[in-house]
Amino acid sequence: MNSITPKELAEKIKKNEEVYILDVRAEEKYNNYHINEENINSINLEKSLIFALEEGNNQPLPSLPINKEIIVTCTTGNSAKKCSAILAENNYHVTLLEGGITAWKEFKDGN
Repeated sequence: MNSITPKELAEKIKKNEEVYILDVRAEEKYNNYHINEENINSINLEKSLIFALEEGNNQPLPSLPINKEIIVTCTTGNSAKKCSAILAENNYHVTLLEGGITAWKEFKDGN
């Protein structure tokens, strides 16, 4: 599984590359704080929707592009890792944000 560090993500954002970020935390946590930069397409789908794919619910997730890299995150990376594996099995091009939102905040606060 591909992964990206907060620093690598920040560099990708600085290059003005279009970035898709899937945040699998609960909507309340997402609304409280999420990665929000100019060229980011931020998507919030709770992990239970992703887990349903593993259980045989093969309904497509219309908000996720099939042909673009999707960076998956959660609070610390554990749920995102499982979600990334499920999405990869369903032909999505996913990359895990190492350390999740917690690591992203620490990186941003340090810079």
